[in-house]
Amino acid sequence: MATAQQLTSLAVALRERGHDVTVVTSDRGYDNQAQRFPRRETWQGIRIIRLPSLGLGKSSKWRRALNFVSFLVACTFHLLLLRKFDRVIALTSPPLISFLGALFTRLKGGKFFFWVMDLNPDEAIAAGWLRPDSFTTKLLGSLLNFSLRHSERVIVLDRFMKQRIEAKGISPDRIEIISPWSLDDSIQQDEQGREAFRVRHGFVEKFVVMYSGNHSPCHPLDTLMHAAESLSRRNDIVFCFVGGGSEQAKVRNFAADGQLENIICLPYQPMNELSGSLSAADLHVAVIGDPFVGIVHPCKVYNIIGIGTPLLYIGPEVSSIADLARQAADRNAHYSIYQARHGDVSAVANAIERAQEEQSGNPVDLAFAHEFSAARLLTQMLDLLEERILKEDLDEIEGRVNRTVRIGSALHSEPTALSRSEPR
Repeated sequence: MATAQQLTSLAVALRERGHDVTVVTSDRGYDNQAQRFPRRETWQGIRIIRLPSLGLGKSSKWRRALNFVSFLVACTFHLLLLRKFDRVIALTSPPLISFLGALFTRLKGGKFFFWVMDLNPDEAIAAGWLRPDSFTTKLLGSLLNFSLRHSERVIVLDRFMKQRIEAKGISPDRIEIISPWSLDDSIQQDEQGREAFRVRHGFVEKFVVMYSGNHSPCHPLDTLMHAAESLSRRNDIVFCFVGGGSEQAKVRNFAADGQLENIICLPYQPMNELSGSLSAADLHVAVIGDPFVGIVHPCKVYNIIGIGTPLLYIGPEVSSIADLARQAADRNAHYSIYQARHGDVSAVANAIERAQEEQSGNPVDLAFAHEFSAARLLTQMLDLLEERILKEDLDEIEGRVNRTVRIGSALHSEPTALSRSEPR
């Protein structure tokens, strides 16, 4: 999943800078929970601790909730056994794992950094899973606020997320905006992989519209599916849904019920084949549900920009991706972002046909792509984490100097006093 890819690149970069890194995570696969991984592993010098949890699947909210709770319980007991760490970084998967990170540093010391990939219970409220005034919502909100208040820095992905957190009473001085970065080392334009993927799935000589990533209610795909239905007469256009999540079954059922042969559903691709699958698209699709601006942030768009494939955005007119579209236009970055609102099926279908007509081999402005590169944004994250370490080291050195001066003063005065009483 995208958040795990971001965390992996951060962990590797920290290790390369000489830090000792420990990751605590689940032993189950994200999409295929029947898949299990070793409980203990050292990978690229990173110590990985994987904890057991229930694997009841994602077919219902109560099953997902029990999965989360079982992991949080296991994580709570294991954290009690771990030593103090200088830095503790928590994401937001599973929801409110940040509370344990904040509590851990309160009990054992160290600094807590809250890396907000999505906001809960805000997401659950926006999706209609929780009532705003329910006891559960208030409890979860209190846990979130505890995480926010006790964090050294709150790291958010866009200005809308920052606004939401400021509204919770957090000082803007403690909130840093660092957008997700493209995974430059592992995802690039891959012509050989593109051709292999297209041949394998029968996409040769077709215009491939691809949605790749998590299929969730936060990213409603109804408008895109109905656009695929309206373009089903076009034998030269195919819609490829890659990934997983609770909503992928909905896409499969829609295609089966309508006998739509132009919709293909594929699972998450292995990391070593991701460049090929992303490069195989002629037009990528990113979606944000109207209520979820500032709550979720599609990380995949930065890999897509790095590859240079045009993007179709379906969502509200004011959002992080709409900001990207304006930025690309203002800079004349030779990067096309087509936009449409949810429910406007004809606009989506027209944008797809226009993208097919306008497709060209013009490369994306390298300076624009660099804005979202790991070389720039991952470095910002590392500097943020290490900035405080440097300050603490200087404070410790200053403290030692002061103690040395005090001890030196005492040693200097004491022999003087002794010489008065016992001259030698």
